[in-house]
Order: sequence, then C-alpha cells, then structure tokens
Amino acid sequence: MTSPVGLHRVVEPAGVLPQAAWRLDASPEIAPNEVRIRVERLNLDAASFRQLWEKHGGDGDAVRAEVLEIVSARGKMQNPVTGSGGMLIGTVEEAGRRSPLGLRVGQRVATLVSLTLTPLTILDGLARWDGRSEQVPCDGYAILFARSIAAVLPADLDPQLSLAVLDVCGAPALTARVVSRYVVERERAGDPTPVRVAVIGGAGKSGSLSLAAARRAGAARTVGVVPVVAERDALTAVGLADAVALADARDPVALSTAVTTALEAPADVTVVCVDVPGCEHGAVLATADGGTVVFFSMATSFAAAALGAEGLAADVTMLVGNGYVPGHAEFALGLLRSEPGVRALFEARLAAD
Repeated sequence: MTSPVGLHRVVEPAGVLPQAAWRLDASPEIAPNEVRIRVERLNLDAASFRQLWEKHGGDGDAVRAEVLEIVSARGKMQNPVTGSGGMLIGTVEEAGRRSPLGLRVGQRVATLVSLTLTPLTILDGLARWDGRSEQVPCDGYAILFARSIAAVLPADLDPQLSLAVLDVCGAPALTARVVSRYVVERERAGDPTPVRVAVIGGAGKSGSLSLAAARRAGAARTVGVVPVVAERDALTAVGLADAVALADARDPVALSTAVTTALEAPADVTVVCVDVPGCEHGAVLATADGGTVVFFSMATSFAAAALGAEGLAADVTMLVGNGYVPGHAEFALGLLRSEPGVRALFEARLAAD
C-alpha cells in the first residue's frame, strides 16, 4: 500500500512523515502514484548553506563532501543542524499511472516541496559544483509523492532564475495576503492610518519579492532592512522600498529603532527573511501592537520568538511561513516579470554566484 504522503518511503523511525524521518528509501522504482524526476540542479536553502559554509570556513570541497554525505546517509537533503533543505529542478523521467500531479514525461519542472521530505539520490558526486553557491548542478533522481507539488518551468525564463524565485515563492504570496487584510480592514473601518511594512533582509531573494508584494497589496510605506552598505546601496538603487535602513537584525534595539525611524512608527507587518539566528526579538520589538510578524527564515527559533514576545508584553500575531500558499508560484514569477527591481537583484545574485 503506497501512501499519498510518502509513508511507505520512511525507513526510520517508523510512523513519522517523510520530513520528520531520519532516513528515506530513495530507490528509483516508483509506485503507481509517484513521479521520478531526473535532477539537474538543487537549490539549498539559505540557512542551510550558510551553516555549512561557516562550519567549514568557506572550504567548498568540504561543503560538497558534507552535502554528499547527508544525501547518502539520509536518502534526502536535510541539514541535521538547521533541519532545512531546499528544492530542485529537473525533468520528469517517469510518472505513475495513478499520480494526481498531472506531470508528463519530458516536462522540466521545479519541485515546490522541500528537499527535507523528497527521496533523493545523487549519481555524479556533485562533480560540477564547487561548494561555493546555493545552487548545485548535479545528476541524480528524486521522487515525488501524490501530495507533492511541482511547477512546470516557464519557457520565457532562464531555469536558474526560475529556480531561485520558486525556492522562496511562498514568502511574497503570504506577505501579500497578510498586508491586504490590513489594508481592507482599515478601508472598511474608514481608518486613514497607512499600512506600514518592514522586511528584514530586504535585499535577499525572499526579501525583495516580499517588498514588491507588500507594495502591490497596498502598503502605504515600506522599509527594507539590510546589514551592510553594499546591500543598502543595491536595494536603494532598484527602488523596491520607500526607505532602506542599515541595521544588524540581531540587535533588537538597533533593529527596532531603524524600522520605527524609517516608517515614522512601528511596522504593522514585519517580514523576517534573514538566514541567521537571533533576529526574533528585534522583529517583535519593531512591530506595533496588533501587528503581525511573519517568520520566513529557517534560522528562526520559534521558542525565542514566542517567549520574547511574552517577555516584551507584545500583542503581536506571529506566523510561520510554511512555503505554500495557493497560486504562490505564479504570483512570484509574475512579480519577477513585472518588477524590474526584483529581476535586477535576482540576476545580480546569480551572476555573483
């Protein structure tokens, strides 16, 4: 009996879902409701790659070796420290006759589910990857379940660009949903108070998309917070935010001061898109009572966020960005196509990698 959520692929421990499993069965033979993808490129999530990079002191060979070791041992790519993985692109190699995903052999697709729950085998030893970038060219195969999600890659965009966008497509979609609710509620109440949005890590992939999404959803004023001058200048140049603030998100007072100064008030919605730990308290402190903090970073400690809000007597709603909102892939790709600033930042990032 094959499970639509992949329980039959769990090797250990028994009884858990694939994401929580220590090891998966990544054998290539598919069940009638599965799909096998021939993998051409992985995209490691930012928190996982940063942890590996810092652990090995920037030694790309050591990073590559550890990624290979993880995938070999676990049958999936799940960083044991951060618990996170990433996603991939590839070509449909075989589709089971009962798969509900609607995928056809030969289609190039991006998986919209995490590598932490995707059975994965690497065949080429990552010979084409230098271990120095989040995007990992490779040859291998991966298995999708009946409850997995995948998007056919658009013909008008470079696959690497599509992969970079789709890796974080849940962030702008949820940001737009949250911001639009504040806008609608104030309009209905006849409240002229502008909706203010802060994006921590505004020059990154999820951050730049979230800034564009917030503006499109009706935010009256936005601020992107970045840690270094180069990112401040890059974000300022593309005009995605009404203001750009320079602050270390791990310094709660500095972050709160930067946000409230730029917005002339605390943020109604604060979106956390950084890939380093220790940013929870600053995000809460920067958010108005009755506001919402959306955590998209896999480096977030949710215990620190909850206890920090309690300790600050902060009346804020905290949301975990789970990476899925209906229509998220199309929404993010639409932002890339229609917002020159977003595209400029993404292309510059890919060129640097």
